[in-house]
Amino acid sequence: MKAKKEFHVAVVGATGAVGTMILQTLEDRNFPIAKLSLLSSKRSAGTKLMFKGEEVEVKEATPESFEGVDVALFSAGGSVSKKFVPEAVKRGAIVVDNTSAYRMDPNVPLVVPEVNEADLFTHKGIIANPNCSTIQMVVALEPIRKAFGLKKVIVSTYQAVSGAGASAIQELKNQTKQVLEGTKVEKNILPVGSGDKHYQIAFNAIPQIDVFTDNGFTYEEMKMINETKKIMHEPSLKVAATCVRLPIVRGHAESVFIKVDKKGISVEDIQKVLELADGVTVVDSPENQEYPMPVGAEGKRDTFVGRIRKDLDDKKGFHMWIVSDNLLKGAAWNSVQIAESLIKLGLLK
Repeated sequence: MKAKKEFHVAVVGATGAVGTMILQTLEDRNFPIAKLSLLSSKRSAGTKLMFKGEEVEVKEATPESFEGVDVALFSAGGSVSKKFVPEAVKRGAIVVDNTSAYRMDPNVPLVVPEVNEADLFTHKGIIANPNCSTIQMVVALEPIRKAFGLKKVIVSTYQAVSGAGASAIQELKNQTKQVLEGTKVEKNILPVGSGDKHYQIAFNAIPQIDVFTDNGFTYEEMKMINETKKIMHEPSLKVAATCVRLPIVRGHAESVFIKVDKKGISVEDIQKVLELADGVTVVDSPENQEYPMPVGAEGKRDTFVGRIRKDLDDKKGFHMWIVSDNLLKGAAWNSVQIAESLIKLGLLK
């Protein structure tokens, strides 16, 4: 990409699963960096990470770390964001926050560039990166909403363990080996919510991600519901979600039912709109058993859509299968993409 200048970029949570992917994405995109600051907790400070063939030392995040920073990409947990995001903004940085800390703040734009890039003009120093599952769904649904209207969304997710961090990936690998070898499965650390229950993830499916709310939905599910409405500027849109953790390392999948506004829409109409959409790749050839899968999405920035079919009872209803790399489009790439949009729109100078 072309830019008139280079920028001082800070990555907060640089040693985590998403932080390292942000670093790789910045390198892959040749983002215009004059200075790179890698920040983390005191525990991870001193670690050295590679960027463009050179070692960069990770330093402990402090308020003073953000002096002179142009853009700060946060992915170190909500409590860290609550503590340091205001400090970064106070010192003149534009923050792209990958946690849930500011997503539903009415004064903070929640942005997926393919969907609502113009909302960046309303930022007051903080831009929120949506939940990984929300991102890939709205990328696929927004072109449909624009073309045919959207009345209802029902989604079931099949989410990879990497969404719970690097330790969850290692846990899945360890447990899989233990089950196959017939040895005792180690104590589970994969968080499914609050309390002491941590279920085995290897060869299992856990229908809970995050804690339950009073309405019976989990916070993960409520994130998808509320974030979708905010991003699309559709507060009355009917959205329901069930979020499930599967023993997959990387790549979230979603089974989505939608009801459109317009009459007489065909599967071919949906496919054509998606084929022209930015950030979407249609893989939909059932006669050849071709459809998106997590292994095919890994390492790719697009959102993949297939299994598009008309509901058998509702003439305005459609079903589809949506897959994306949760560490890329669901986190790192969307964050970097927001920073690129800031440059393109003249908001990062």
